[in-house]
Amino acid sequence: MEMLTRIPKERIAVLIGKGGETRKSIEEASGVKLHIDSESGEVSVKWPDSVDPVVRIKLPDIIRAIGRGLAPNRALRLIGDDTFLRIYDIREWVGRKGNHTRRMRSRLIGRDGRIRSLIERSTGTEIAIHGSTVVVIGDELGLMTACTAIEGLLDGAEHSTVIRGMERDVRRKRIEDRSLGSYQIKEEGESRSEFEELVPGISAIRKERNRQGRKTSMEESVYGDTNGIEDLESDESINYSEE
Repeated sequence: MEMLTRIPKERIAVLIGKGGETRKSIEEASGVKLHIDSESGEVSVKWPDSVDPVVRIKLPDIIRAIGRGLAPNRALRLIGDDTFLRIYDIREWVGRKGNHTRRMRSRLIGRDGRIRSLIERSTGTEIAIHGSTVVVIGDELGLMTACTAIEGLLDGAEHSTVIRGMERDVRRKRIEDRSLGSYQIKEEGESRSEFEELVPGISAIRKERNRQGRKTSMEESVYGDTNGIEDLESDESINYSEE
């Protein structure tokens, strides 16, 4: 058995689950055997002969996330290689006085949980605030955006300032995603057709024709359309002398 981590005693029952259900779920998802010491809170693991390196890295994160307040079914998201964990200790910002920790915890949660829920919805993350700990899981970009908002609140920034900044980051990401998608579609649309493959040089001819067309259009815009000018009769002439 290899010792993984230690969790608070009040979270041992949550990690085990009713009838050992949570522990079994973790074992099935990761392919390992867990041992949970109900006295000390130490969690050990027996690795199989061959284990996925991602599981070896992620399993301690799953245990820590549950130990720090995240629901087991949400913590199991971490088994995927595109979901990551970040843990904050509020005491690093406010010290060890209980009333300061409680006040900061309230700031992070918001009235009726609105601030936490807004950050989760906007970034696609999962957030748990338990005791003096803040647990955040999500994909790389969502985690980065959520953590920026959380750190802003921990630093004492106003809720409105933090939320505006977060929404701005989310909008920027959506615009970047749309721009990238349009660029990729354009690239695919510019691939050579079968006709161009059969007739070498046709692409260059088409480009030159388009260039000449643009040149003609530019001249017309500068000098006007000459199609409507009538030809002079044989006995007519133009006098350029001043009147």
